[in-house]
Amino acid sequence: MNDTPGWASPGSAPSDGHEPGASGPAEPADRPVGPDQPAPPADRPGAEPTSPGTKWSKEQPPAGQWSAPTGPADQGQAPPPPPPGPGWGTPPPGPPRGGYGGGYGGPAGYGGPGGWGGGWGGGWGGPPPAAKPGVIPLRPLGVGEILDGAVSTMRTYWRTVLGISLTVAIFTEVIVVLLQGLVLDDTGSEVLNDPDATLSELGDALADTTINSGVIFLISLIGTVLATALLTTVTSRAVLGRPVTTGEAWRDARPQVLKLFGLIVLLLLIVAGLLTVGMTPGLLVTATAGGEAGVALTALGFLAGGVVAIWLMVRFSLASPALMLEKQGIKKALGRSVKLVRGSWWRVFGIQLLATVIANVIASIIVIPFAFLAATLGGDGVGGFLEGTGDLGWTFLVVSGIGSVIGSMITFPITAGVTVLLYIDQRIRREALDLELARAAGAQGPGTPGAVPGS
Repeated sequence: MNDTPGWASPGSAPSDGHEPGASGPAEPADRPVGPDQPAPPADRPGAEPTSPGTKWSKEQPPAGQWSAPTGPADQGQAPPPPPPGPGWGTPPPGPPRGGYGGGYGGPAGYGGPGGWGGGWGGGWGGPPPAAKPGVIPLRPLGVGEILDGAVSTMRTYWRTVLGISLTVAIFTEVIVVLLQGLVLDDTGSEVLNDPDATLSELGDALADTTINSGVIFLISLIGTVLATALLTTVTSRAVLGRPVTTGEAWRDARPQVLKLFGLIVLLLLIVAGLLTVGMTPGLLVTATAGGEAGVALTALGFLAGGVVAIWLMVRFSLASPALMLEKQGIKKALGRSVKLVRGSWWRVFGIQLLATVIANVIASIIVIPFAFLAATLGGDGVGGFLEGTGDLGWTFLVVSGIGSVIGSMITFPITAGVTVLLYIDQRIRREALDLELARAAGAQGPGTPGAVPGS
């Protein structure tokens, strides 16, 4: 166990959901026999009790689940019925998994003080709250807790988080604005909007637009990789309640940045390859025979390739935090993500889709007003902006770039934080990572700040 975000060595516990064998609670061997408690039967099976006051029920509950009568022995009071079946506030029949970081208490029976040996916090009100040294409780998380953890990280460590996001966003947007204003040619979009353009002109314009979009996308991708790498480290430390400076985050993330960039490029190539393979039959039919059949087959192939791509991207969606926090290579990080997502595909997909929608809505609320303001100040008016015929002058590029910087500064921490917390949640559910996190945070006993007994 070290202070670097990795907590437990990969593979230290099974990731495929293996359940330990179940066994019932054992009866304590040294249970005292009080004056008001009946003595056990004689020293051989089937022996008769020595007196009516110590007569036992013929059908006793299982060991560890009975309680001796508390009244006087001469009243002949029968033992109470066995406890109800498993339910809320009742411990499961087998030994607890490590998810709650300490189990259900001692081996005391049903009639012990405080319910099940006091392990439920002195009553039937459910398990005690888990330790929370940082932005999340150390137990399996709900959807709201994952989203709240990402926002809490940004709110608690706002200097580091917003500083990283703002620096990366400004760096990225300045390069994009300079390329659009000085290097990249915008005549392609004008030709594409011209109904009188020839086929050759449309082909050249489409090629220019594709190159321009590719360059801008590459610059944005580099910024996204840097922000993700640094914010992953910050979020992992926030789970332990430990602040981290930008310099510390960079020193920890720097050895993995190139691997993270290669991982993201590989995932993009996989998506592009799947879409190309799906569309190829339709494109061939369209090129040879033409007609609506080729177009329909192309659309169907694109849809099929997109479905497969989404399925794979969700399976690989936790590879980024696995690569950064476990110091893995690209191949092993992909394998770790597949193991962690196995059996939880829909849950992982739903949480990441929700986080993406929230981030895009926030970005739109910020970016769209700046875009309209940029169009108004640019000289061509809002009408030219909506029709796509406006001139992308320096005023438009600078004002819209400011909006993009503000939007990225807010959305970077949300998307990166949700991915990291989802990765931690899956490891807690499958590998009892909460135990390692509690030890790393020093929240092992009830006397530790932020710790809870039994957590």
